[in-house]
Amino acid sequence: MRVLVTGAAGFVGSQIADLLVGDGHEVVALDALLPQAHGAEPPTADLVRGDVRDGNLLDRLLPGVDAVCHQAAMVGHGLDPQDAPDYAAHNDLGTAVLLAAMHRAGVRRLVLASSMVVYGEGRYRCVTHGLTRPAPRAEADLAAGRFDPACARCGGTLTPELVPEDAPLEPRSTYAATKLAQEHLAAAWARQTGGGVWALRYHNVYGPRMPRDTPYAGVAAIFRSALAAGTAPRVFEDGDQRRDFVHVTDVARANLLALGASPAEPFVPVNVCSGEPHTVGDLARTLAAAMAGPEPVVVGGARAADVRHVVADPRRATELLGFTARVGFAAGVAAFATDPLRAPATLAQVRTPSRGDG
Repeated sequence: MRVLVTGAAGFVGSQIADLLVGDGHEVVALDALLPQAHGAEPPTADLVRGDVRDGNLLDRLLPGVDAVCHQAAMVGHGLDPQDAPDYAAHNDLGTAVLLAAMHRAGVRRLVLASSMVVYGEGRYRCVTHGLTRPAPRAEADLAAGRFDPACARCGGTLTPELVPEDAPLEPRSTYAATKLAQEHLAAAWARQTGGGVWALRYHNVYGPRMPRDTPYAGVAAIFRSALAAGTAPRVFEDGDQRRDFVHVTDVARANLLALGASPAEPFVPVNVCSGEPHTVGDLARTLAAAMAGPEPVVVGGARAADVRHVVADPRRATELLGFTARVGFAAGVAAFATDPLRAPATLAQVRTPSRGDG
């Protein structure tokens, strides 16, 4: 199989490219090498440096491609609303240009890197009202240390549950909104063209090649950087917010499985998760112990757009893709203590595409 991997030098994309090559597939590796995410030496050996928004470049790369694995994106919370145009340009315009080029080339199979952020808050149950959406968390409650959301109808206590793929979608950040827009664009493309899309909703991915020392990095890398500097990780809220931390090698394997399977419907979203929820405090404490560093400091407060609990239901991935995560939390975090990470850096050691690329 010949696969175009966008974002192929990135944290997840490079792992997918390596796995595909190791499995005997041919990879066309494309990456814009945004400085927020990349070190000086991309891990993918034969890389086309280029932007997924360049339709002419895609027209040269797509002929002969059997499927596209679309990982290219700006990720993370960002700094402030000034980031919004960049997020929309890279994530949504880029996806639209890619889908148009796939249509021109007759490529009908897409695996899209989506995210758990499309859900917003997770799934909750009220004793009185059953499944319900929580009320927004009030600033006064957060300031008083009341972090768990309440029932929007009665103000009662809610119990978090596993989030299935058919849960309501309510993005809370610019990044989240652009990831949901990617899903909508891909679903429309699939209906129009007869194509098939797996939208893999990654949960909290961590592991080797994660970017560090950047405001766009994930919480695992932020904790790791603090500990490497000899300082205590700072944990927001009370540290009891629940997430699903999934190892990047498992995420890469889920992509490989999706590339080898045909969705029964034009567009199928799938949670990619460990099925082993832990709190953010668990992550900080486990990583601190693995690095023999200082105990985490719980600082309270809450960042804008943060949600309290998002824990995934892993059943669809198992049923449709045969995917079950292999790397457990304890082993994965212990390895992450010494995994090689990457720092933001200037672009280097890649080739600029010529007319013969692809």
